[in-house]
Amino acid sequence: MKMVESSEEEDDFPSMESVTPQSKIDTVYQSKTEKGIRKICFELLDLKDAVENLCSNTRTKYLAFLRLSDEVVEMKHELNELQKHISSHGILIQDLMSGVSRELEEWSGAGGDVMEAEDPLTNETDGLFSTEVEDRRMLFLEHVDVLLAEHKIEEAIDAIDTEERTYPELKGAGDSTTDESSSFKSALSKRKSILENQLVEISRQPSVGILELRKVLSSLLKLGKGPLAHQIFLKSYGSRLQRSIEDFLALCPCYPETYSATLSNLVFSMISLATKDSGKMFGDNPLYSNKIVQWAEWEIESLVRLVKENAPPSETSSALRAASVFVQASLNHCSDLEMQDLKLTKLLLLLLRTYVEEVLELNFRRARKMALDLVGNDESMPLSPRLASPLSTFATSSDRLLVDCGMRFIFAVKEIAEQLTRLVILHFGGNILKRISDLFDKYVEVLIKSLTGTTEDDNLTDLKEHVPFKAETDSQQLALLGTAFTVVEELLPMVVSRIWNVLSESKESGDSLTENAMTPMNSSTDPKEWRRQLQQSLDKLRDHFCRQYVLSFIYSRDGETRLEAQIYIGGKGKDLLWNSDPLPSLPFQALFGKLQHLAAVAGDVLLGKEKIQKVLLARLTETVVMWLSNEEEFWGVLEHESAPLRPVGLQQLILDMHFTVEIARFAGYPSRHLNKISSDIIARAVKAFAARGVDPQSSVPEDEWFVETAKGAINKLLMGGSGSDVSEVDDEEDDEHIIMDDEVVSDSDDSPSSLSSVESDESFASAQMEELDSPVLTDSEN
Repeated sequence: MKMVESSEEEDDFPSMESVTPQSKIDTVYQSKTEKGIRKICFELLDLKDAVENLCSNTRTKYLAFLRLSDEVVEMKHELNELQKHISSHGILIQDLMSGVSRELEEWSGAGGDVMEAEDPLTNETDGLFSTEVEDRRMLFLEHVDVLLAEHKIEEAIDAIDTEERTYPELKGAGDSTTDESSSFKSALSKRKSILENQLVEISRQPSVGILELRKVLSSLLKLGKGPLAHQIFLKSYGSRLQRSIEDFLALCPCYPETYSATLSNLVFSMISLATKDSGKMFGDNPLYSNKIVQWAEWEIESLVRLVKENAPPSETSSALRAASVFVQASLNHCSDLEMQDLKLTKLLLLLLRTYVEEVLELNFRRARKMALDLVGNDESMPLSPRLASPLSTFATSSDRLLVDCGMRFIFAVKEIAEQLTRLVILHFGGNILKRISDLFDKYVEVLIKSLTGTTEDDNLTDLKEHVPFKAETDSQQLALLGTAFTVVEELLPMVVSRIWNVLSESKESGDSLTENAMTPMNSSTDPKEWRRQLQQSLDKLRDHFCRQYVLSFIYSRDGETRLEAQIYIGGKGKDLLWNSDPLPSLPFQALFGKLQHLAAVAGDVLLGKEKIQKVLLARLTETVVMWLSNEEEFWGVLEHESAPLRPVGLQQLILDMHFTVEIARFAGYPSRHLNKISSDIIARAVKAFAARGVDPQSSVPEDEWFVETAKGAINKLLMGGSGSDVSEVDDEEDDEHIIMDDEVVSDSDDSPSSLSSVESDESFASAQMEELDSPVLTDSEN
């Protein structure tokens, strides 16, 4: 009984397991929402394709409308000429009629009696003749009907053609003919209509052969149905082409890179054959020639759509190769068709431009991702030793990812360049080179993000985002600059040399195909301009490095070694003219040591690249004086009315500027820009000190004194002496000299005693650096 009661209770209160959990409900609704979103996405993609097709159809119809407008204008001109011709003939006919009427009146007046006597005989003869003609025509029509019944179409057409040639009035308008002739002509037209229908029915048979079709067309021409015959002719060739394409489309996946060329061969070969056969069969009638052109344009539009539909994914190199091969083959065929007076190149380029640019855009997006997105991208990028070895030299002094980034960039550009054919380069080379320079600019931005330090470049994106590698030490940063320099100066010219060669050869030889349809972008392509764009990107990287390097040098120092206006205010120390050992101020002595150390590191990292070494050191030196020239805080203190300015401060500032200029000359990278900025700083300082009562004429010596003093200071700092290191200057030393090396170097013939003992083109690394046992600074100190 208890068991029965328990079961009844379970029936009254169903188990809790039947209740659906909230998490399952959320999952079900979430999956339905995702399905709905996915469905909407597919519908949007379909809508996008429909819009693209609509745009393409609109462009095609617009071109057809332009052609039709041209034909209407020509037809209107012909109608005007015909109207003039008819008017002149009408006047001539009226003159003839009036003359004939006068002669008939004279003749009828002279022989009226004779005509009245002969009228009965004439009427009797005409009646007999009319009966005989009608009988012959009836026999002829019966003969044609028999031929039609026996399906002897050619014989029936020949019979009708012979009859019409014998009696030309049967082809006339029929206004001046008799009732009997009109009825015969109407009967003949009915039989010709029956023949026409039979011929059309034969042409529609799937099994009709080429020879049989030509007979049908020839018969239609004999019947005077030229436009219909030409229409059937074009439909026949279109059907043959369609069957050939359908047979080949099944094989397209097997040939992803060359299928487009095969389709192009099929279409253009059929267009060429149709043009030749049309000329042989229909002659040079402009009406039929225009129809051929319209049909060829329609087939080309269908061909481009077909190539797009069966192409590999547009972002792959196979798609770029397929597009390049298609452009090469199609333009070659268009060039051949121009010999048959069929000009289709401009239309083809118009249709191809959107397709090729889309493939290029997606390929360069893939190249950007391949070269710059290094995180989680382990795909190998094999390069030939000729391209890999120049970058491999930087692998020992920098992060391996930095070198990999450069190699990936060159590999990506090389992969794109290898897919291009000659005619693609001719018509799209300017576009491709522009995209390469844009890709290099993105590559430079990645390198800039990898440099440590703050940036003042407002044009750059946020540099705080994650980057795959960081160049923190001097050697790593120099390797980064050397990598970018090597890419621009050595590797990129080798990769794009084929593009330049093709464009240059075409420009020199005056390629006819290119002249007929040269794109504006290619016509303005200039190697120097393109190299200048690359150089601007490289300069942006170099300037960012110099700016952050100088700012780090200036703001990382404290006390008297920091470059600020206080070192020129207050008049500490005696007049430099009476100082037996005048030296530049401590910040510029430290700058000399910093540049000397950087030159030593550059000599190891950028071995064999003296050009970039000198350019980099020159730009660093210019950046220091540019900062000083533009630093408003510095000049605000120096030009303030309360600043206690003394002649020694002005002398020290002028000596520092001359010292900076002599550093550049000594290292072999003299700069007019540096000289100008230094002169502007000196002029502004002289004006500020003169405003405080300092007489420049009496307190400032001649320029020669500053030049010789700066040269002597360079020699003293190179020779060195016992004291502190450049990077750790003791602020409490009385002589305020910075000793460049811990070890005392003896004054011998091998050590430089004057500036003239060192060649002007030597760098810091080569200027007696072998006499210094250890570098002034280490990478970790930067």
